[in-house]
Amino acid sequence: MKSRVLLPIYSLVALRFTQGSVWSAEKADPALVPNIFAPESTPAHAIFDLAVFVLAITGAIFVVVTGLLLYAVIRFRRRADDDGVEPAQVYGSGPIEAAWTIVPVLIVIVLTLATARVVHELQDARKPAGALDVQVIGRQWWWEVRYPKLGIVTANELHVPISQGSERSPTFLDLRSADVVHSFWVPRLAGKLDLVPNKVNSMWIEPERPGLFLGQCGTYCGTQHALMLLRVYAETPRDFARWVAQQKKLAEEDPSAAAGRLVFERTACVNCHAVNGTVGDGRFGPDLTHLMSRATLASGAVPNSPEALRAWIKSPDQFKPGVLMPAMNLNDADLDNLVAYLTTLK
Repeated sequence: MKSRVLLPIYSLVALRFTQGSVWSAEKADPALVPNIFAPESTPAHAIFDLAVFVLAITGAIFVVVTGLLLYAVIRFRRRADDDGVEPAQVYGSGPIEAAWTIVPVLIVIVLTLATARVVHELQDARKPAGALDVQVIGRQWWWEVRYPKLGIVTANELHVPISQGSERSPTFLDLRSADVVHSFWVPRLAGKLDLVPNKVNSMWIEPERPGLFLGQCGTYCGTQHALMLLRVYAETPRDFARWVAQQKKLAEEDPSAAAGRLVFERTACVNCHAVNGTVGDGRFGPDLTHLMSRATLASGAVPNSPEALRAWIKSPDQFKPGVLMPAMNLNDADLDNLVAYLTTLK
């Protein structure tokens, strides 16, 4: 497992959105800013505390060294009555040399032990009986989210329960990549961890309160890396159970949208997308069984609405240049029917 303690930046510069962005409506809320200085999860707190500890020690070193330097510059500066005679030279000082050898060694040992403790705490944490197992698969440029024990597959949104009282409910994530190297990064919940092809990395999160936490792919993975966004919903156990029950349902069969379902099943949509209860069983694109239960399309690039969905299907490249989803080239009637069907998938 590869873990990184991140540099103290206030927010993600890469969190930008295209036209119609949902971020424009959310960035005004400070609680939604992916700020590493506001940890909201057990692993994030451990990383934050370690970062503060390291910053305090290195800050103290900076103050001491700078102070000594300023003292030497001021105390031994050239004076107006200086006779120009070179002072007596001192070659070596046992106590000073021992001090500047021993003290740095002790500092390195302390920092190493503190870091090792946090790494052990995060990497070797025991999985409680009430833990949730989730697989997160990075793709260009979206996130596939699977709950193996619950039989749920979704995309770009991760729903997890919070721990309440003595009943812990951490979420253990198996991180995989279907193509190139990606990085899972939700700054308020944990550190950044790479998703590497042909390898499974693991991490865990344990949100402290219900709420929405925004994340981002943290490693450049192609043209639309900046628009490979992630939303993590931390929910009470009751709300999470309600979400699970809703996600386990088969896709609704609305007779009024039968024409649109026929369009879906007769076009290339079924080659890439799956909808439970239909012939669609594709795995190259997001599972659409409960498409309209998600807040965004295209991994956060577009707000999810019938109008945006229609525009996305008609011309995906307009919103996410380089996206692998092709324009379907449907006539207006078929496009309207298809959108009418997809909007019933809640």
